[in-house]
Amino acid sequence: MEWYHYFMGFWSGMFLANFVPHFVNGISGDKFPTPFANPPGKGLSSPTINVLWSLFNLLVGYILFVKAKISIDNTISVLIFFLGITCISIPLSKRFSGKEKQ
Repeated sequence: MEWYHYFMGFWSGMFLANFVPHFVNGISGDKFPTPFANPPGKGLSSPTINVLWSLFNLLVGYILFVKAKISIDNTISVLIFFLGITCISIPLSKRFSGKEKQ
């Protein structure tokens, strides 16, 4: 594998992890921060915007996952994919922990 496959695998993990909170909140009918809120990333967006944003993240994450050639046979590619998930999940868990207080 080339270096850029690992790079795409890392970003795939980030986009796919970011899909989850927006999708869950959107289909639950809850407002949740998106880059389109006012202020961006801090204000709350409608459930519909969250579903659309989540589907965009899912699409980009899936495309990157396929192009990255992530495979169980390549342990490094799987670890880098999960590193991408971790690198966005932990900071976002801290960032969104106070969203109800806004």
